[in-house]
Amino acid sequence: MVNKVAPGFLGSVLSHFPEGLVVVSGSSGKSTTTKMLVTILEAHGKRIFTNPSTANISQGLTSALLERASLTGRIDADLAVLEMDEGHGALLSPQFQARMVVLTNVMTDQIDRFHDTRKVLAMLDTIASRASERLVLNGDDALLDSLAADVNDAVARFGVSSEVFAALPRGLGYAATTDARDTAGTLVTGVAGRSATIRWDGADHEVTLPARGVHYAVDAAAAIAAARELLGTSFDPAVAVAAVSAMPAVFGRGEVVTVRGKQVEFVLVQNPASFQLNVDELEEGLDQVLVAMGSDVADPSYFWPVDASRIGRARIVSGSKANELALQLIYQGVQVDDIEPNLPAALDRFLALPEPASGIKTIVFTADSMRRTRTHLGLAE
Repeated sequence: MVNKVAPGFLGSVLSHFPEGLVVVSGSSGKSTTTKMLVTILEAHGKRIFTNPSTANISQGLTSALLERASLTGRIDADLAVLEMDEGHGALLSPQFQARMVVLTNVMTDQIDRFHDTRKVLAMLDTIASRASERLVLNGDDALLDSLAADVNDAVARFGVSSEVFAALPRGLGYAATTDARDTAGTLVTGVAGRSATIRWDGADHEVTLPARGVHYAVDAAAAIAAARELLGTSFDPAVAVAAVSAMPAVFGRGEVVTVRGKQVEFVLVQNPASFQLNVDELEEGLDQVLVAMGSDVADPSYFWPVDASRIGRARIVSGSKANELALQLIYQGVQVDDIEPNLPAALDRFLALPEPASGIKTIVFTADSMRRTRTHLGLAE
């Protein structure tokens, strides 16, 4: 309603932060990168306005602003760091001027909305054009790197070393990438579970990640690269490393919660690449796994390129696409004990199981099932 009654509200508020606006966008990694960047900046004493990761479209952004804005339409913060959905960010771009834009990657994602990577690239190009000082992008993504041609002097890149790059899955969203080890100023040089080595200014730094996997290390590199540019000589490597290393998981993304007296790990998968990367990081031989796919997946065959065999055994497969997902898992050699499309019923049965013989209870879900799971279990976002 606010956007209709006062269409200039969002742009007016965003243009009045003393140290400007930072926009984070891309196909994957927006939420974690945003949270990491905010954490680093706050550790350096900055007052930051940011949006919840579920509020990255125009209505959500406006609601987040309304909650903090004074009667004069101002927010008491030094700068804003906002995650923006690719499509909504492009639509909103005429209303804001960003000091910096951070772009994570371009993948085949949300095929019901963004059926073509070139379409996504065009949206991100529109958002990138609003950066007045700096564009920070994933130098391993050739599509993103093409956006830097006209503003190369104002670009900072993050990426991974050739050894780390070689381990990334092909054909699942990384096919368009090229090794950026010669151009990235912030480089992931090693990853083992929740431990990563990130190099900048010629020095290696050991960082603890909020969740397992190379994709979280890349998010950390993106956040550090952005913070280095924003803070300049005030950037303190030790402060940045300590801030990221102490950060909890962004909800649903490797988050471990206690529900009904049971420890449960949530693993969010949003596209084939994130599905593969997250499944690859699961502990082998997990005794209790629930896998759920919801209505956010328009066509379950989208996930068939993923090798989910590491799951090993799924106690329950649930969600509105439970039958299609179970078929994929069975074909890939996963033992499926039960199929229960009703997610609340499946969750109740799963949590009622006795303690696992190995590992902890693990729920692998898509975004729709994540939201429904959190609602059913009474978990705040």
